[in-house]
Amino acid sequence: MNHAVVLSGVTKRFGRKVAVRALDLKVRSGTITGFLGPNGSGKTTTLRLITRLYSPDEGTVEVLGSSTEKCASDQLGYLPEERGLYRSMKVLDLLCFFARLKGVRSPDPDVRKWLTRLDLTDAANLKVEALSKGMAQRVQFIAAVVHGPRLVILDEPFSGLDPVHAVQIGDAIRELKAHGSTIILSTHDMDVAERMCDSLVLIHEGNKVLDGSWDEVRQRHGHRTVRARLIGKTIDASRLPGVVSSVDLGAETAITLAADGDAQQLLRALLDQGPVASFDLGESSLREIFLERVGATRMEAATA
Repeated sequence: MNHAVVLSGVTKRFGRKVAVRALDLKVRSGTITGFLGPNGSGKTTTLRLITRLYSPDEGTVEVLGSSTEKCASDQLGYLPEERGLYRSMKVLDLLCFFARLKGVRSPDPDVRKWLTRLDLTDAANLKVEALSKGMAQRVQFIAAVVHGPRLVILDEPFSGLDPVHAVQIGDAIRELKAHGSTIILSTHDMDVAERMCDSLVLIHEGNKVLDGSWDEVRQRHGHRTVRARLIGKTIDASRLPGVVSSVDLGAETAITLAADGDAQQLLRALLDQGPVASFDLGESSLREIFLERVGATRMEAATA
């Protein structure tokens, strides 16, 4: 099976609000796919369509080769953005309960292994209500993956985590992929998406704005960029050749070159303005592409 998830012409409405509009999407098996989008974009609605929490008003949703309502739920793991833990249950009992719901007959060893891995051994007999935000997030992550699902959907999995435990969760996600799981990772953190994901989907106002591998996205939507700083002076970007846009970042200026812009000509123009302290030529970051595509979509809507 080449694709773990296939959405064809999917539309979902809530009253007069169209949350997702005629969405076509394929998630390749055995990859990490980043789901990106501003708040209210339709991103979480799409995830809930994939998990069958919602049914589409139009179109079809195929998950792990099935388009039925149950869609092999034992083979799916879901970490929602909102916590769904029973506060009065003890952590070990809760995780064993969730694992049994997913068909694991003797979950205790696997649950304890995950608790140890994520520094939660001492929390096994604590009630959920006694956990910190970060501990509860790690417990909910375990609940989503302890049964070894083929498809894992993670909505903001790093929320509330300190840097050490964020690294642990990132390593666990990569290990799930290495063992054959398909991961859909919804995040607002562009650095996480750029670093971890094989492919990216950007949804804005219910529409798919971009879709593809990171290299494909960068090739289609990116630009060459320069980060530059003068010694003792502020850069006057209006006097620079071949520049599409610039942003004053305080210590330095981020400059986007036109498709035919000449970096050497730009450097000479900067030297005319004063001594150059730094000049770093690179390509658009995912953050820059995200902001450009979301802004472009809003401009198109405003002029339609």
